[in-house]
Amino acid sequence: MNYLITGVAGFIGSHLAERLLSNGHSVIGIDSFDGFYAKAIKENNLSAAKSHQSFTLYECDIENYQDVLKVAKDGGIDGIIHLAAKAGVRPSIIDPIGYQNVNVGGTQNMLEIARHCGIQKFIYGSSSSVYGINPNCPWQESDHVLQPISPYASSKVSGELLGHVYAELFGIQFLALRFFTVYGPRQRPDLAIHKFVAKMIKGEVIPVYGDGSTARDYTYVDDIISGIVAALKYSASLYEVFNLGNQRTVQLSQLISVIEEVVGKEPIIDRQGQQPGDVKITNADITKARKLLGYEPNTKIEYGILQFKLWYLEMMKQGLV
Repeated sequence: MNYLITGVAGFIGSHLAERLLSNGHSVIGIDSFDGFYAKAIKENNLSAAKSHQSFTLYECDIENYQDVLKVAKDGGIDGIIHLAAKAGVRPSIIDPIGYQNVNVGGTQNMLEIARHCGIQKFIYGSSSSVYGINPNCPWQESDHVLQPISPYASSKVSGELLGHVYAELFGIQFLALRFFTVYGPRQRPDLAIHKFVAKMIKGEVIPVYGDGSTARDYTYVDDIISGIVAALKYSASLYEVFNLGNQRTVQLSQLISVIEEVVGKEPIIDRQGQQPGDVKITNADITKARKLLGYEPNTKIEYGILQFKLWYLEMMKQGLV
C-alpha cells in the first residue's frame, strides 16, 4: 500500500513512517517544517526513513491546497494519515486564529484532497484534549458531551466533525484517533517529559505547574503507532472515534520521581500556578480500541522514560539539543 502522512517529520509521524516502511509499504511524507522547534531536529527524525527507497518527502504546507493536491494526484495514494497540526494547549491560547487556520482549515483541505483524488481511507490524529473538563473518568468515546477548554482542543473537535461530514456525504472512511499524552524518543521539546529530563540532566530548574496532583494517561509512542497501524486495517464502518491511551494515570509528582530515578539526579523544582487550558486529569477507556482494533498498550512508564533519556543523550552528542 502507498500511504500519505502529513506532519511526517514530527514526533509521531516519523515513527509511523518507519513502521510502515518496515512493513513493506510505500510512504509519501509532507511537512512544512514549521518553526515551533528546530528544523534540524525534525530532519534528524527522518534520517532512517530517508534512507529507504520507498519513502518520498515533500516540503509543503497543508494550508496550501494546490501544493498538496499536486502531491496527492501524482502519488497513487491508498490512504491518508493526517497528523500535521499546530500543537500544544498553551500556545493555542496565545494564537487561536493560527490554530484554527492550520488545524481546521488544513484538515478541510486534506479531506477535500481525499475526496477529489478518490482516497477512501482517512486517519485523523485527534487528541484527548477534546474531552476537556469531562468528570466521567475514564473517558469513553460514547460520551458526546465534549467540553474543550483551549483553542487547540476545540480545533481537534472541529476536525472530527468535519470527518463525519465527509464520511456521510462522500463515503470516505474517517477514523479519529484520540491520542493520550504520547511520549518517547523524539517527543516535542515543549512537553513535560522532554523538558523535565533535559533540565534534570543539565541540573537546571524545573517549572512545575500546580501542586503535582494533576494526572495524565501517558502513552508510549510505539503503542500509539501500533494503534494507527491497526486502524489502517480496520474496515467495518465508515466513521469511528477511538481512544488510544494507556488506561493508567500517572500523577505529576509520581512522574517526576520516576524521571529522577531514571536520570539519577535530584530535581530542582520551581512551583508555579496552574496554567489556563490545562485539565486536572486525562484517562482513556480503551475498551473500544481493544475490541475493534486489537489495541493493547504494554509499555511501562519507567521503560519509556529510559528510552527517551537514551535518545536525548544521543541528540546531545550530536549537538542537536
